[in-house]
Amino acid sequence: MKILEITNVDFSLRHFLLPLMRAIRARGHDVIGICAEGPLLDIPRAEGFRVIPLPFVRSLSPAGNVRAFLALRRVMRAERPDLVHAHSPIAGLLARLAAWSVGVPKIAYTSHGYIFNQRTSLARRALGLALEWLGGRITDIYLTVSTEDAADARRLRIARNPIAIGNGRDPAQFKPDAPARARLRAEFGVRQNRVVITIVSRLVRDKGYVELLAAMRDVGAELWVVGERLASDRGENLDRYFTNAPKIRRLGYREDVAAILAASDIFVLPSYFEALPMSVIEAMLTGLPVVATNVRGPREQVIDGQTGLLVPLFDIPALTQALQSLATDPTRRTQMGDTGRARALDQYNEARVVARTLDLLGL
Repeated sequence: MKILEITNVDFSLRHFLLPLMRAIRARGHDVIGICAEGPLLDIPRAEGFRVIPLPFVRSLSPAGNVRAFLALRRVMRAERPDLVHAHSPIAGLLARLAAWSVGVPKIAYTSHGYIFNQRTSLARRALGLALEWLGGRITDIYLTVSTEDAADARRLRIARNPIAIGNGRDPAQFKPDAPARARLRAEFGVRQNRVVITIVSRLVRDKGYVELLAAMRDVGAELWVVGERLASDRGENLDRYFTNAPKIRRLGYREDVAAILAASDIFVLPSYFEALPMSVIEAMLTGLPVVATNVRGPREQVIDGQTGLLVPLFDIPALTQALQSLATDPTRRTQMGDTGRARALDQYNEARVVARTLDLLGL
């Protein structure tokens, strides 16, 4: 069979779809990736995958989305796929509409979060719901990464049979690693007993950076920030919040996230909304306690008081207290980290999640 895996940007294909594409190829199928052009496509291309760049835009721009839709139709007519598997709200809808319009035999979609659940205008949320409902009418296999999103899809009649498949990471890659911890801390000039808190995410406000940087002023630990702002990200630039911020190490985009997590003591993600963040899974597999906001996704992953701590949205004092309580209690950090790792090994093993996804796709 020929399968098109479609998402919006190179970051998503590299970090979310590549394990799935590898597994599809391992089962003997022809798989092609489709997304906007970007430097992170070098890795899948080096592995021999065909990746077709298309002009996706991460906005509701009518002109931009018409161009992307027409480009998708041209590709699908030329490639004649047996299955189109789409991801991300806008690109996912365009891909499904294009597949339906040219008669692709099977159309699948995995939701990685809904626009109508984001903290945005009522008009944008209503439009997001309408578009999801429209897409659901032409989707044969409807998957979500979050159980809450599957419940929403069922309650709002977005899809006939939404199935939550979860997310996963490779426990052979993300694990406690004492040599990596010693090496990186020596490279960064950080004492082995210095408490390090790490966040791995894009540099956008919705990841909770404003609250986190404010909280860190009263936390006796160092913060490592892994990630950068994508060219397609919207909203204010956060550089001004980092000005004169104490105890902050900005590491930018890194390929060695597993080693950085192994060199850390606590993971934090105070997002405003999520689906089922991979970064939390990576941290749990590494044996780190997780401090996150009590929003969909993280509250499905983190058992409050057992594998980490959940704090109310926008509550800087609560975030400060949660981080400080773990920074000063190594025994509790270890207990939570061990419990979280066991949970992640059971719930978020990449091989099992990918295998189940392929079975549901009929591959």
